[in-house]
Amino acid sequence: MNRHTVRLFARYAELFGAEQVEVTLPARASVSDLIGALRVLPGGASLPERPFLAVNMAQAASHDVVRPGDELALLPPLAGG
Repeated sequence: MNRHTVRLFARYAELFGAEQVEVTLPARASVSDLIGALRVLPGGASLPERPFLAVNMAQAASHDVVRPGDELALLPPLAGG
């Protein structure tokens, strides 16, 4: 099992009531597994169907593997003009 810290920004920090949360996942867990672990935390049920997750400052796909030491960030959708 690996412990991962996920940084939260804007609306997600408000939903979770923190700027970061920690989750424990099995080795070779995917981004999809990580999102599932976030959904069971207080505030996580309000996440959209496909939240934007960055791994090491790059957009991650649901099948990407999360490794120990990865920088993880849950970013809210951005609106532009």
